[in-house]
Amino acid sequence: MFSNFDFSVIAASLPYLFGQGMVFTLTLTALAATGGIVFGTGLAMMRLSGIPGVTQAAKLYVELMRSLPLVLVIFWFYFLVPYIGAWVTGSATPIQVGAFASALVTFTLFEAAYFAEIMRAGIQSIAKGQSAAASALGMSYWQTMRLVVLPQALRNMLPLLLTQTIVLFQDTSLVYVLSLTDFMGAASKVAQRDGRLVEMYLFAALVYFAVCFTASWLVRRLQTRVAIIR
Repeated sequence: MFSNFDFSVIAASLPYLFGQGMVFTLTLTALAATGGIVFGTGLAMMRLSGIPGVTQAAKLYVELMRSLPLVLVIFWFYFLVPYIGAWVTGSATPIQVGAFASALVTFTLFEAAYFAEIMRAGIQSIAKGQSAAASALGMSYWQTMRLVVLPQALRNMLPLLLTQTIVLFQDTSLVYVLSLTDFMGAASKVAQRDGRLVEMYLFAALVYFAVCFTASWLVRRLQTRVAIIR
């Protein structure tokens, strides 16, 4: 069955696959996850603030992003944002937005909607008595969130945040639509160049499985430790 397969192409392409493709994938994942958690935390606080207009705006954003396919959002940012930017700034020509910058902004804004729901659950898991005590000490809503609630919510929700980051790692393979060379894109280019589609796509699947399985196992270990601490 495997007599016609040539797996030597994999060994010859490892520097390209990991030195460029995987580095790109991990960089995009780390930056988008960091930005998404920060923005998502802000959205969660807005939804729980009870301020008229602010709560509804945050809810609308989260529901909108969670209702759209990610690949559509990638296309939208890459092709439409330059024209919207030109309209806002009054420029006669579309603003140039690089493929990497477009992908980073897209993943950050898209994943923020999912991180927001995780953080909202984490904030609501904190006993209301702590917020009441902070209010009795004269703390504002934002001070209470920053100094009392959020540190505990982040600790409680850390396993879920990391799990969503693993999903983000898998989703970064969609940047192929922008011709960016992530790990999957690098594997696809090698496969098409050498005519070894089965070998390269099988290897890519095994790498994604190994990375995600290992990361999920570490998250489960962390979840057990967090549960013991609590």
